[in-house]
Amino acid sequence: MRITAMNRVQRGKLAMAAAAISIGLLSVTGCGYINPQQTNEQYSPSDGVREDLGPLQLRNMLIVSTDANKPGRVIGAVFNTSSSDATLTISGAGGSQATIPVKAKSQTYLNETTDAAVLSTSGGAPGSMVSVTIKTGSDSRAVQFPVLDASLKEYAKYLPTVSASPSPSVSGSATPSSGSTASSSSATPSASATGH
Repeated sequence: MRITAMNRVQRGKLAMAAAAISIGLLSVTGCGYINPQQTNEQYSPSDGVREDLGPLQLRNMLIVSTDANKPGRVIGAVFNTSSSDATLTISGAGGSQATIPVKAKSQTYLNETTDAAVLSTSGGAPGSMVSVTIKTGSDSRAVQFPVLDASLKEYAKYLPTVSASPSPSVSGSATPSSGSTASSSSATPSASATGH
């Protein structure tokens, strides 16, 4: 059996082919190294936004309103990770404000099962982002909340009514109805899902 040695031209061609293949493989497999991976980024997979403030974790927070100068209802969920009760204050446009108490190691869902947290003025047209200040204890921060209207039918039930209080506290109360032995009660916060 005869073995022939490669000449210089053949060795050069082989080296160039190997280099081309190596560069091609690096360019294909290097994409994940150079480009950020979306699965490593935290984001809100919903219409609302997420924020953390001290012991409070705000999730899927947004404002439902029909106009910038109309009342806006804040919906979402607030989780308290501390062993003490906390209060979240949301301050919006024109001095509007809503306060939301959250029990220790608990959560408050701002949905149809709780008293409405209504800002007297939403501060933005539907589809816009509005600046609000969130505060708990000594921690506060300016954040952007989206404003939505009833274009998406799941938010229609959250549109504030004219009788809505401009600065409520999310709490429950019971008032007897006259001429009846039964009492009508406002809904109290519960741990049910927001449904969106």
